Amino acid sequence: MVELWHAFIKALELIASLDSEVMEITRRSLAISVTSCSITSLICVPLGSLIHFNRFPGKSVLINVIQTFYSFPTVVVGLFVFVLLSRTGPLGELGLLFTPVAIVVGQVLLIMPIMIGLTISALSGIDGSVVETAMSLGASRTQASILALKEARFAVLTAVIMCFGRAISEVGLSIMVGGNIKGFTRTLTTAISLESSKGDIELSLALGVILLTLALMVNLLIGWLQRR
Repeated sequence: MVELWHAFIKALELIASLDSEVMEITRRSLAISVTSCSITSLICVPLGSLIHFNRFPGKSVLINVIQTFYSFPTVVVGLFVFVLLSRTGPLGELGLLFTPVAIVVGQVLLIMPIMIGLTISALSGIDGSVVETAMSLGASRTQASILALKEARFAVLTAVIMCFGRAISEVGLSIMVGGNIKGFTRTLTTAISLESSKGDIELSLALGVILLTLALMVNLLIGWLQRR
């Protein structure tokens, strides 16, 4: 127990001193997850709006399928991206496997269903009279949809933050398609996994404290947005 306490103190010292390795891994993790969430938001918020505001056969089935993929195993997504980007895969010539780009691609695929589903849920909470009133006053369907998104902006932003939390905390996918290469593709979660197996408890705890702090900040921000 005493050794564990000393390791925790050493971990805090690494954070306080802005240890170069700790900061590098943290910056890379944030950059990859922010990029993934930004790309996913640009694709999935409009797509979720399109699904919500249109009627078509099988819409309820499609929404159920999307919600089923909320808990899709990260290693399965990692396997799909690995095959896609491997030398024998359809995109192998791009040489993206074991790069940060590969992790971004995997995270985008992982959080896309969550972003689409939560966008649909956010828009479902908006009073239908908002859209009907806007259209009766001469607004096009697109303009009315944008108005509904503005009304649901806090719920949509909550979805974005939740997806960020999902992206930055996953580990299996990053190891499979990123390779956990030091100074290139090593992230908070993959570094914790590796350093723990090597017995470097101090560095593992330092990275774990940072990851927990980020998770706490995400939860506090989500709580604030939900109150809004």
